[in-house]
Amino acid sequence: MFRHPHVVLATFAPVPKNSIQDFILHQDDDFILLNKPSGIATLEDRNDPQNMLTLIRQVEPRAQVGHRLDKDTSGVLVVARHPEAYRHISMQFEKRLVTKTYHAVADGLHRLEQVLVERAILVQKDATVRLAAGGKPAQTIFQTLETYRFHTLLECKPVTGRMHQIRVHAAFLQAPLSGDAQYGGKPIYLSQLKSGFKLKKQAEEEPLMKRMALHAYSIEFEHFNGNKAEFIAPYPKDFRALVNQLQRQTR
Repeated sequence: MFRHPHVVLATFAPVPKNSIQDFILHQDDDFILLNKPSGIATLEDRNDPQNMLTLIRQVEPRAQVGHRLDKDTSGVLVVARHPEAYRHISMQFEKRLVTKTYHAVADGLHRLEQVLVERAILVQKDATVRLAAGGKPAQTIFQTLETYRFHTLLECKPVTGRMHQIRVHAAFLQAPLSGDAQYGGKPIYLSQLKSGFKLKKQAEEEPLMKRMALHAYSIEFEHFNGNKAEFIAPYPKDFRALVNQLQRQTR
């Protein structure tokens, strides 16, 4: 969803219809905005030959991604269609002029009002991170959007862009992201929410969401014409289903 219709967009050669077409939120001469699905890496992954950059380069050979999302994180991803556009967006990320907003479901009830977490992050050899004074500075702002019986929908705005930043900062607030076992989050089961829930005989209950509950909801940056443009990525099916279920059990 493109939220600033006053921004004038140039004509462009449309991306041909194929698998990447389903993910496109917006495109113009300079940028393609994608709603990345979970389960696919942004860049090349040794364990999986398919990634978002490879898919987009099938139709846009010069494409470069302006940033990256974790493999299990869904949401809005900026792709530059040519080198000048890549330099344009990269400079804004470097100067922290890009506003990124994530939505996340966290374990527990939390009433956060623009809470700023400033804790340095150190990357470990096992590809996880921890909070450590010797790490790189990191800042995230948290805001409660909705509270449910046992969970909270959070808005998370990373000021910096460190690895696993939102996840480890949320855990620091004792609000680990649901389903994020790496940093203390627990899966959500319908049996936990719904009284009288009965599982079919010999069936094994599966969590309502089979990944961590984190979605890159929107991104705002300056286009070449000098106007700010904000793009919104609607919730994917699994995230929307989880939020709907939490809302129903709260009513």
